[in-house]
Amino acid sequence: MCGIAGIQRFDGAPVDSGVLGAMARTLAHRGPDGHGFWQVGPTGFAHTRLSIIDLSGSSQPMRSVDARWVLTFNGEIFNYRQLRAGLSYPFRTDGDTEVILAGVSQHGIGWIDKLVGQFAFALHDTVTGTTHLVRDRLGVLPLYYTRTAEQLLFASEIKALLAALPTAPGVDLLSLDAYLAARSVPSPSTLFEGVSKLPPAHRAELTSTGTLTIIRYWQPPEADPRGMWTDAAAIDAVDAAVTEAVDSALVADVPVGAYLSGGVDSSLIVAKIAALRPEHRVQTFAAGFGDARTDELPWARRVSEHVGTDHHEVQVDSSDFESLWPRLTWHRDAPISEPADIAVYRLAQAAGESVRVILSGEGGDELFAGYPKYRAARAVAASALLPAGLRSKVVDSLERRMPARLSRARIALRAAGAATREEQYRTWFAPFTQPERTGMLGTLPARPARATGGTGTDVIRNMLLGDLDGWLPDNLLERGDRMSMAASLELRPPLLDHRLVELAFRLPSSLKVRNGTTKWVLKEVARRYLPAEVVDRRKVGFRVPLDQWFRSGLRDSMWDRLTGTDSFVANTFDRKAVRDLLERHESGRFSEENRIWTLMCLEVWHETFFGARTSPTPELETHVGIDQ
Repeated sequence: MCGIAGIQRFDGAPVDSGVLGAMARTLAHRGPDGHGFWQVGPTGFAHTRLSIIDLSGSSQPMRSVDARWVLTFNGEIFNYRQLRAGLSYPFRTDGDTEVILAGVSQHGIGWIDKLVGQFAFALHDTVTGTTHLVRDRLGVLPLYYTRTAEQLLFASEIKALLAALPTAPGVDLLSLDAYLAARSVPSPSTLFEGVSKLPPAHRAELTSTGTLTIIRYWQPPEADPRGMWTDAAAIDAVDAAVTEAVDSALVADVPVGAYLSGGVDSSLIVAKIAALRPEHRVQTFAAGFGDARTDELPWARRVSEHVGTDHHEVQVDSSDFESLWPRLTWHRDAPISEPADIAVYRLAQAAGESVRVILSGEGGDELFAGYPKYRAARAVAASALLPAGLRSKVVDSLERRMPARLSRARIALRAAGAATREEQYRTWFAPFTQPERTGMLGTLPARPARATGGTGTDVIRNMLLGDLDGWLPDNLLERGDRMSMAASLELRPPLLDHRLVELAFRLPSSLKVRNGTTKWVLKEVARRYLPAEVVDRRKVGFRVPLDQWFRSGLRDSMWDRLTGTDSFVANTFDRKAVRDLLERHESGRFSEENRIWTLMCLEVWHETFFGARTSPTPELETHVGIDQ
């Protein structure tokens, strides 16, 4: 993957090449192998390259042979060879970048519907003066923008926009409620005032006069009619689609490896790679935290031995968190949403010593209903038959008495107490419920919550659509992109191949949750390739022992950052609510790790971008001239 940035002015003034260069310098980690610029009058593009395909060619920004179109592209088009075979175009390179130019040159911007892969790019039409911004269907790769009366700036990461703005934006206080609800802010908003992110499956058209139009070009299909799928047909179809997705994701001119947690998704991907490339031993990578309660390293070793991989392990402890937190927050451009972010970065560091591309298992839970919440979805939805006020009082009374060992039941109870169905969907992953957020925010205003999820009668499908629209791109995929790019490693989640996604959403929910078993159809596929004990074991997830660390190695940092006189959290939220939360956790009778983590990450983000503690900005070692 790469870094892209650009400027389009509406006032006719030429682009400042120094500003364009400053934007590129902040993206050097995304593209350490090369960089380039293109500029004509009021429009300028920049590109930093991580070479994966056509290593010696395909320099960017790239122009079409007729010079009409200019492209700066981040990502990989997995079906570029097939698309190239169907185009009549005088190709000058062997890569996927020029295939995009060729297709759009011949068929227009609508041709992007044919792309299979992960991508974020900008295309400028020198004839009309229109610039097109495009983000892939699932949001694997990011694209941000900000606009003023004179210009629009876009980039792969927010920090590149900050490098081009004469005045740094402030905190978007309207987004704090959304952050407390999900540890991330849903598109198109961000925590930076005036900075937007292009939603997944959308493209934007920006005219030379500044008119911006956002267009959705893809969405998951409707479910097939009831009774259309037999169990055997569904298992075979998913098996074939996973194979196709993994095979596509292996397209590269550099070594490819895989993360291996020992869970169903990553284990199935590793088994598929081994079957598709039997001539090469798969390089696999796993992380541990030294906590027997949640450590999955033994399961990763079990799968490695079964498949036959060259396996590597990384140990992560509280000192990694304290030392890496500000640096990785700078890379993230946002509060680190999950404790696993730091472990993913350490994994990316380790993997980068052996491979340039890594495959990961994101998406399996959001396509096939893998989280425990899906098992309880119908029961919790049925609770809405009780009056909201009564539910809220009962839930609040019970939830505060539940010990840490009943954490999953506590989450389900919190969801059951939500006032509306929409709020129920949000509460499953919410560190703070709606009443808790109101107590924290006090008189601060909040932006109305963006509707997510489906509106039909199938509760599980509605939840899956909500996760696909919010939790997955704004949390998991944003993490995957930033933590891998921080180590200059390309991440690919093959389960998010849009062809597999479309199949998954055509399948009925009865093939996903069956007799209390989540992710049923995908597990039946995995059973063909993996030991039964791997497929059937209880889902643990990528857990970090924060409950203990906030009482030991991270305790002093926690109190200092969340209650100090210069604390953004303490000065923005209700101080008593914050202190009560810390004291409740410190008692040892309850675990408030998720809520404390949420506040800590917000504080570290504010320190990094608005306070004295800042991370160094990477610099490009050399510069190239701006192409006029």
